[in-house]
Amino acid sequence: MADYLLAVDTSTPGGSVALYDGDQLLAEFFRRLPGTHSDWLLAAIEQLLGTAGLQVEDLGLLAVVRGPGSFTGLRVGMATVKGLAIGSGVPVVGLSSLTVLAAAVPFARMPVCTMLDARKKEVYAGLFDTSRGRPVALGEERVLAPERLLETLNGDVLFVGDGALAYRTLIIARLGERAHFVTTALAAPRAGLLGSLARDAAASVGTASPEALTPLYLRASEAEINWEKRHSAG
Repeated sequence: MADYLLAVDTSTPGGSVALYDGDQLLAEFFRRLPGTHSDWLLAAIEQLLGTAGLQVEDLGLLAVVRGPGSFTGLRVGMATVKGLAIGSGVPVVGLSSLTVLAAAVPFARMPVCTMLDARKKEVYAGLFDTSRGRPVALGEERVLAPERLLETLNGDVLFVGDGALAYRTLIIARLGERAHFVTTALAAPRAGLLGSLARDAAASVGTASPEALTPLYLRASEAEINWEKRHSAG
């Protein structure tokens, strides 16, 4: 199997695409500008592959962040990668946005709490041990109010993600000197971090068929909530 890997993340407003050859990152495109991910994603993929002299069929693996995150953004990324996989026969793996965030701070000496702003005064959150270089989950990923999350954290904690930026004042007020933060440049998941994570996932749990790959939302969409309200009232 070819060693080339294409990774896509559209889980937050800051979307990205990356191309790997084995464990070597060849190129990464990151964008956080007005507009939707559908405005730039295919063009960025074509540019990365074209510059490397590759076709989709030359890839050995496709990787995509499957959530949690923006419902619309996730659908764009998932649909694009599924289409590439179906058309080329290249296997695909899906990864958690919160795990990818944790991968940005390997060998941390304290637990890493990844937080993405879920709106509606909630965050998507996960707690990880990265002391050995790779993220190891210390519990299930959740969507909850930041106040409730902070009640569950003990000792010093390193916070990563745009949710940590949005609720930084609250975090400091509750945890004081136990709260630590990384640079804002690491606030979004990056496709450039997916390479080794994707290969590990493919080796340990296997790849998925495009049809079986589903988004990880953690909570119902607005449309599903409204549907439930209408039918409950009826």
